[in-house]
Amino acid sequence: MRRIGIVLAILIVSMGCASTRGSIHGVYRDANMDFGQIQNVAVMPFANLSRDSNAAERVRGVFMTMLLASQSIYVVPPGEVSRGISRAGIQTPTAPAADDVIKFASIVKSDAVITGTVQEYGDVRSGTALATVISLQLEMIETHTGKVVWAASSTRGGVTMTDRLFGGGGEPMNVVTEKAVEDLLDKLFGN
Repeated sequence: MRRIGIVLAILIVSMGCASTRGSIHGVYRDANMDFGQIQNVAVMPFANLSRDSNAAERVRGVFMTMLLASQSIYVVPPGEVSRGISRAGIQTPTAPAADDVIKFASIVKSDAVITGTVQEYGDVRSGTALATVISLQLEMIETHTGKVVWAASSTRGGVTMTDRLFGGGGEPMNVVTEKAVEDLLDKLFGN
């Protein structure tokens, strides 16, 4: 009986280690930056490292909508961002150089540019359990100097112990995405 208890304890501990639900990563915030002066922000197309070819555009859309809904800052419309990228001649809009950011910002009239990378998006499996996960990293670049003034990442979703024991599949992808974006907005606005 004691062996069964030990085996169950090891099993439960090992199951808990693989979950990514609610993990929190660090935040970089430039202490010399006055974030109160940022009134207009342009969100560049996100880089996509996930298996889902549409993940970056989906996550960018959710991020832009939730940022605009915060009513804290004006978000340059995606069409204006595309026009600015074209007029500035930016070759890699997912990772623009400092000079490109400065030139781009003068065209679209933004105080900051946000870039992002979708590292994971979609299903993750652990044994027989399946759930959704998103891992997202964002950076804010100040447009007068082209310097990164804020950076943060968030991972949400993943297989929980409940999913492993009772099945399930985790939360829907849109819910997991909104939670990750909400976490990043909290980190941006210092909540």
